Amino acid sequence: MTRRELDAAGITDPALRAAYTECRRLNARHGRTYFLATRLLPPDRRPAVHALYGFARRADDIVDHLGGPSRGPSLGADRARALARLEKRLRDALAGRPAAEPVVRAVADTAGRYGIDPAYFTDFMASMRSDLTVTGYATYGELRAYMHGSAAVIGLQMLPVLGTVTSREEAAPHAAALGVAFQLTNFLRDVGEDLDRGRVYLPADLLAAHGVDRALLQWSRRTGRRDARITAALRAAEDLTRAVYREAAPGLAMLDPLARPCIRTAHVLYRGILDRIAAEGYAVVHRRAVVPGRTRAAVAAGGLARLTAA
Repeated sequence: MTRRELDAAGITDPALRAAYTECRRLNARHGRTYFLATRLLPPDRRPAVHALYGFARRADDIVDHLGGPSRGPSLGADRARALARLEKRLRDALAGRPAAEPVVRAVADTAGRYGIDPAYFTDFMASMRSDLTVTGYATYGELRAYMHGSAAVIGLQMLPVLGTVTSREEAAPHAAALGVAFQLTNFLRDVGEDLDRGRVYLPADLLAAHGVDRALLQWSRRTGRRDARITAALRAAEDLTRAVYREAAPGLAMLDPLARPCIRTAHVLYRGILDRIAAEGYAVVHRRAVVPGRTRAAVAAGGLARLTAA
């Protein structure tokens, strides 16, 4: 299937084909929901989505996983240097210079093919750098500023690949909102895992409105015990996230009909994570909520039917 996608996209250079194949592997391995939705795109557009995902994944791995679970200034410096190297390689590749790193080679090629604004990558890397030092956000406004680079620009990068039936400018705010909604969903799903990394992405003012602070979350994570205040705060975070999905929803009809089944499927699957979180009693401090594979398959089958009709 990889060869078919690369042939459809007109990617013939062997080194470039290998780079895109590596990005596809990263997407299939780490982005299960995202990858499943991507299968509903026409084959010629899939490599670009894999490239965008692969580069974002590479940066995320540096921030979260480089050097293992240890802490300390040396590890922080190593991560900062690795992120700076990645950013320089990307700048060079976007300027037309050769790139040795596969994800950089592929994403630079995608940016050139689809005319993706380089500023989106600059903003993305700025948010990745902030993850090296920032461990919490006082307000939703502060978090939203961070998510512009970490999530909204992902939606904006995708827009030229997906195509629109309206002007790109009209669709852009909705694409950005969908990226934010997906990330808010991930933040809610991953509360416990983020605590283990020393981070709390849910806004402090939202938590405080329900009597919750970082110390209470850490106590709950450490002891495995529940607290009604935490449940109320997580329910409020869910409500906030669903409101952002409503911001994004009008953009679905603005997409190229051939791209709609993919994004509708991703939309349904990610909202399904919120449904699962609620159904499990907001236990995300202790365990990640997972949508069952049979549910994901059923949603994808519906998307395939819509793609066939389109």
